[in-house]
This record gives sequence, structure tokens and C-alpha cells, in this order.
Amino acid sequence: MNDTPDIAAAQPAPDASTLSQPAPPPWHVATPQEAAVRLETSADAGLAPAEAERRIAEHGRNELREQARRSLLRMFAGQFTDFMIVLLLAAAVISGFIGEVEDAAAIVAIVVLNAVIGFVQEFRAEKALRALKELAALQAHVVRAGAISTVPASSLVPGDVVLLDAGSVVPADLRIVASAQLRVEEAALTGESNPVEKQVMALAEADVALGDRVNMAYSGTTVTYGRGRGIVVATGMATELGKIATLLATTEEVRTPLQRRLARFGKQLSVIAIGICVLVFVLGVLRGESIVLMFLTAVSLAVAAVPEALPAVITIGLALGAQRMVRKNALIRRLPAVETLGSVTYICSDKTGTLTQNRMRADTFFVADEPARTLDPDMLAREPWSSFVTALAVSNDAGVDASGEAIGDPTEVALYVAARDAGRRKADVEARIPRVAELPFDSERKCMTTLHAVESTGTVVAFTKGAPERVLERCTSTLTAEGHGPIDAAALLAHAERMANDGLRVLAIARRDFAALPEELAPSPIERDLAFVGFVGLIDPPRPEAEAAVASCRQAGMTAVMITGDHPLTAAAIATRLGIVGPGEARHVTGRELARMSDEELAVRASELRVYARVDPEQKIRIVRALQARGEFVAMTGDGVNDAPALKRADIGVAMGKVGTDVAREASAMVLLDDNFASIVAAIGEGRRIYENIRKFIRFVLAGNTGEILTLLFAPLLGLPIPLLPIQILWVNLLTDGLPGLALAVEPEEKGLMQRPPRPPGESLFAGGLGYEILWVGTLIGALSIFTQWWAISHGSPNWQTMVFTVLTFAQLFQVMAIRSERESLFTIGIGSNRPLLGAVVLGAVLQLAVIYVPALNALLRTQPLTLAELGFCVMLPASVFAAIEIEKWLARRGVLQRGYVPAGDLGEPAGKSSI
Repeated sequence: MNDTPDIAAAQPAPDASTLSQPAPPPWHVATPQEAAVRLETSADAGLAPAEAERRIAEHGRNELREQARRSLLRMFAGQFTDFMIVLLLAAAVISGFIGEVEDAAAIVAIVVLNAVIGFVQEFRAEKALRALKELAALQAHVVRAGAISTVPASSLVPGDVVLLDAGSVVPADLRIVASAQLRVEEAALTGESNPVEKQVMALAEADVALGDRVNMAYSGTTVTYGRGRGIVVATGMATELGKIATLLATTEEVRTPLQRRLARFGKQLSVIAIGICVLVFVLGVLRGESIVLMFLTAVSLAVAAVPEALPAVITIGLALGAQRMVRKNALIRRLPAVETLGSVTYICSDKTGTLTQNRMRADTFFVADEPARTLDPDMLAREPWSSFVTALAVSNDAGVDASGEAIGDPTEVALYVAARDAGRRKADVEARIPRVAELPFDSERKCMTTLHAVESTGTVVAFTKGAPERVLERCTSTLTAEGHGPIDAAALLAHAERMANDGLRVLAIARRDFAALPEELAPSPIERDLAFVGFVGLIDPPRPEAEAAVASCRQAGMTAVMITGDHPLTAAAIATRLGIVGPGEARHVTGRELARMSDEELAVRASELRVYARVDPEQKIRIVRALQARGEFVAMTGDGVNDAPALKRADIGVAMGKVGTDVAREASAMVLLDDNFASIVAAIGEGRRIYENIRKFIRFVLAGNTGEILTLLFAPLLGLPIPLLPIQILWVNLLTDGLPGLALAVEPEEKGLMQRPPRPPGESLFAGGLGYEILWVGTLIGALSIFTQWWAISHGSPNWQTMVFTVLTFAQLFQVMAIRSERESLFTIGIGSNRPLLGAVVLGAVLQLAVIYVPALNALLRTQPLTLAELGFCVMLPASVFAAIEIEKWLARRGVLQRGYVPAGDLGEPAGKSSI
């Protein structure tokens, strides 16, 4: 990411003479004086008001611009362009043409429902940029013509001098020119969990990561401590926040796996259905059948061949899945996201606030060659632990709010809490040794000292804490249980480096005693001849449930990747603790290294990299695209503004609900209400269940439709009359595709679902042997129907058409009960374990009997009452469909056949794919 001045960005395109000029260096390598000269301003007096007015006319207001929005009408109309939707609308027109008004109305209602849902989702997505705009500061304290004034932040221009203090929002991108312990919270922009200490000096390297540009302050970040002054170098869309807004506006959302598969499915099905219907029409006419009858038969068959209940099944299934996810603290903002999670192969997770708790904690302690992970209250009775814990308690500026919660700088709060939990409260200690003076922290010394009066002895004790190398160079002894001993500074420094390599932020603690308060309160006379006390290692700790969640993801065949703006050592340490990176592995890369990689090289290395550290927002999108280029389905989790473009680009974006920003939430498809990484695992299981149920519905409907088509196609070829009337075809379609199909949407999760690998990204809906099963089950249903027609006619039954009609209906009702599980028997999972489906099957059987025996329905559907023997035949013969499917599953469980996808540790690899 380059800090090229906005002045250039705001001007018209350069002419040929300027193209040969080298680009000016980024702002962080310029000194304050150089920055002021380049911007033609004064770091002390700022711009003249007239010059500020001129520049605002030249560069525009300091605001994030939104792209022109589509009208609500165009947004709604765009929902009807999908091929499957067009096909369904055609089916509705045909249904209305042949008099089936109810079918037409049902199809139109389903299409409109889907359009409304899509419209609402798209409308919500456009709120992302508006949420981003709200991050900008409303007011700014600016120096103009030497006078301090408060102006709207939107009126800032490059060259303005802005004053910063604790609690203020940085109103534009600034080059810091003065800093008094200025610390800025940049987590939402960079992913860095600690506030960044800002300095004035120029940096030597141009390509340092955004989080390491310590002499810059960026728009939308927050000052947490101290005060400072900066020159505006970028405003509006040229700020780092503006660049994210541009990425967010120009990043396209990718279609979900389900949408891609259904689009292919719809096109394939329409071609096949139209071809077969034309063939049936031609064969019927050639046999001498009425052209009108064959036209209506072909059209009815076309309507039956298209599973118009499929969008309803998908919508209802996803909606019910979304409701279940809310109970598990995952809010689905876009319904297809439920299914998409089940197809994810990579989870790219932000570190801060997602895998970690976004709060500093004292993790490791080291005193007198004695390491410890916790502070035992018994330690307080002996030195040097007593001095160490006392220093943690009083040598910090943390406090408590009205509710008793510790507040202040995250590092200081961590030290305060560590001492308090060990039994040494700051207020109690300060009552005995009140603070009488202090030497504040500054970035040059990298340490701070507080001095306390020991009332019991009349002496003064000083506690110094800071960077290990700076504190140790001021130490001449080590505090031990016996008193002062010799110091081995090299060994101590090596131990501090080992702690740092474990991802800890290490602070050294030292002590010095004075007979009285020194007259000169300056670093040089006070911060020398110190006695080293110990080290404290701080870390933003992993969430307790995150390690188990990562393990569950790995068990489910997915790869977890950490993408963060934090320091590489910290990121690698957290990744190792969570199991994202195995022991001894060092598969990580920094943003600087990433910038040197081509897209092709990144796509190759993406399969082995597990940690990306110090990356900027644009690089996050590069990583997502590189994985997608390899055919992976990518989930991206995050909570900051810097995550929003990648959340939008990923196959599914998952935002944090508690600590996340509105920008991240608006750009995501799912929000974790409890910020619990483990909730993603539950969502993955739900997504897989939904997808499996959609496949079951397709298996059920297409096998039945295949049976109907084969019956109508082959009966005339075998010299038999047309077996079904158009109204009977539509009845079978309504009875079987309706309630039983919808009830499949609530089928419980199958055993071992989360031990299967993710669905291969390129597989079709018919993979895992589904296509072959549809063919053989459909062929069986068709064969039973034709056999029934032949048998009834050969035995002189006048009810042969009603018998074929009944066999076709009951065969599909038996089929839907048998396919509830890909491998387990119905009697194992329980006949009543899906009560809606059982009720739908019973209701379907009752309605079919009503069609047979109710006179009014006889006239409507051209049926005749069957004898008891004929009815028994029409029920027992279709039961062979149920028996055949159960036998196939029995053979699959014993390894004779491969059917569906087997859990890990069962038969190993998934069954072969079908390309049907």
C-alpha cells in the first residue's frame, strides 16, 4: 500500500510530460519538514483559510463517496434474470394455458417469494458503504493561520495541521509531526490488537506494512492516549479508509456453490425435458393419437419434468436452517450462506477478536530463573516475587470504572489484572506505598518509572518497566531471595527473545531503592544501577473454544488459514497454539513478501501457506482470489473495517457480532452473535445437512419424473395406449413433489456428516452416484408402471389407467421414505424421526385413495374405483421400490457397492462422481 499524496490522486490525469517523472516517496519516509514543504504548509501555523478554501475546491471534500445506486425497481427486476426462474415462469404460463390455474399461481408465488428475498439481501448489502462513512470523524481541531479552531472534518484538505488527543477519531490520513505519548488504536484497520505508539522520525524503508508506519495516523482510527499533531496528507477516497471503500464498492460478490449447481442443473434439465416431450408428442402422433391430446400430454409432461417445488424446498430449507442457526448464535444475513458453509474448503480467519479475545493478558512470568504461567498468592510471601507483583500492581496507570472493570491501556490493564488476581490490589498497595513521582514512557527510552514512598521505612522505591534490552542495559544486579546478586544480561536477553518467539510481548521489570526522593527527577540519575526483577510476557490470548473449533474444521476436511495485520511472530505463535500450524512448521508469509509475489506464484504457494501476517486489505482479497483460482470455496471471518472487502469477495463472509464493526457486518453473509469461532462449526454442519436434503429432494423428484417420462415414452413403443392423462400427470406431480418434497427439507442430520470431506468444488448435483441412482430407480418405477398397464390390459381390467396412475403414485411415496438416508436403513433412523414427512406420505396415500373412491374426484381425474385385489396389487408392487433401495443401502454398508459419501474411517474415499 502506497502513501502517494492525495494531491496527485485528486488532480486530472497527467500528461505525457509528467508520466516520465518518478512517483514521490511515500509519506512515512519523509521527515516532518519534507512533508510540510511538499504540501506547501507550516507544521506550526497550518494553512491560511483562503488557501484551505482553494484546496477544498481542488481536491473535494473529505468524505467517502458512494457509487450511484441502482433504483429499487431495477434491483427488484434483476431478481428475475436467473435461467431457472425464467424456466419456472414459462412452466407457470403453460400451466395456465392448459387450465391448471392453481399450479400456475403456486409457481408464480414461489418465484415472487424468491425475488423478494433476493431484493432484501441486495438492499442490505448496499448499506455497507454507508456504515463505512459513519466511521469518519464529525469534527476536527485544526490549526489555520496559527489559530486553533474546530471545523467539520469534511472540510479538511491536504496540508491542514490537525491536533489529536485521547478519545478523538483521526479525521484524515496524517503524517505525525509532534507526539507526546500518542497512542492510536488501529485494530479495525490493521488487525493489530495493541494501540500503536506514534513517533515523529522518518522511517528508512518504503515498503513497510501499514501497521508498522508508526509516524502515520489513519482516518477512522481512535486516539487512546496522549496527544499529538499531524499534517493531513490524504483526504476522502484517497485515505486508507477510502481505499477500503473503493475495494468494497468494486469487489464483486461470488455466486454460491448452490446457485452455480442449480444454474447448471436447470439448463441441463430444460434441454432434456424439452427433447423428451417433443419425442413423446411425435411418437404419439405417429401412432395415430389426437394431436390435441398429445400436445396436452407433452406439455403436462414438461410441467411435471421441471421440479417447480425445488425453489420452495430450497427457500424453506434454508429459512429453517437459518432459524436453527440463530439458536446457535449465528445470524444468517443471506439465506444461500447456510448451504455455502457446507461446501467451504478453506476458512481464512482474522486473528484479533476472532481467534483471540481482543484483550491483552499476562501469559508467562519469569523471576530469578523461575518461570511460571500463573501467579500463586503464596509467591507474595517471598522475594523477588513479592517485588515483581507489587511492580505489576502500582507501576501502571490502569484504573477501574463504576462497575469495577479495569480500564485503560490494554497492556497496563493486563498487568493490573495479573496483580489483582494474585491477591495484590493496586488500591491496597498504593495505600502503603503511594506514588510520589513518575517518569512517563517515551518511545526513545522505551520504559517508564514510578517512584513510591515507603511509609513504614521513610525510603522511596522506584519500579521501572519497559523493553527488555533497554531495561537490562540499566541493570547492574539481579534481585534474588537472598538479596542482590550478579546479573547475566546476555542470558536474560536470550530468554526474553525466546519468549518473544512464542508470540509474547515481553516487558522487563526492575527496581531501585532510594533513601529519599531524588532531587533531580530525570531518567539519567534515576534509571541506572537497577536491580533486575523479572519478565512478564503478554499476549492477546486465543479464545478457549477456538482450538477445538479448528480441530473440528480439520476433522471435517477443511483448511484453516490465519490472515492478520499483526506481527508475524505473534501470528505464528497463536496459529501454533490453535493447531492451524503444526509443531515445527513455519509456513507463513508477511505482507511485504506477499507484495513481491506474482498472482501466479501466490496461487501455487497458497496451498501450503497457513499464516499471512502484516497484510493490508487489498492483499487479503488477493489471498482469497488465489485460493478461489485453485477451485477452493473460501470462508473469510473478520471484524474490522480492513476485513470488509475480503468478506464481500469470499464465497461466504463471516463477521463478528459483538466486537465487529458495522462495515464488516454489512459486507458479510453471516454474523456470529457470540463472536465464537466454534459457532462456525455448527454452521458448517447445518449447511451440509441442508445441502444433503436438497440432494435428497432432487433424487426423489427426478427419479419419479424419470419413471413418469419412461412410462409415457415406452408404453406406446410397446404397442400400449397412452398410460396417463394430462390431468393425472399433473396430479402425481402435485402429490409427490409437494408435501413429501417439502418435508425432506427438515430431515435430521445423518450420522458422520461432519466426518466427511467437503464437497469437491467442481462437482455437480449428481455426484456421489446420485445420477445413477436416479436412473435405476426411475427405470424401476417406469418398468413397474408399464408392467401394471400390460398386466391389467391382458387380464381384461377396465381400470388399467387408474391402476397405472396408482402404482406411479405409491411407488414415489415408498421411494421418499427409503431415501431419507444415503446409507442407513429407514428402520435404523426411525420411521417417525421425521414426522412431517411421515404425515405427508400418509396424507398422500389418503388423497390417492380419495381420487380412486370419491365419485366427484373420479369425474375430475378420470379414474374408476378399484377392486380390493387391484388395490392390493397397486400397493404391494410399488413396495418393491422401497425394498430395492434398502437392499442397495445394505450392500453399500457392507462394501459391496459404493453409494453416496462415506464418513472418514468407514470405507475411506467417496463414491465416484456422475457427470449426468
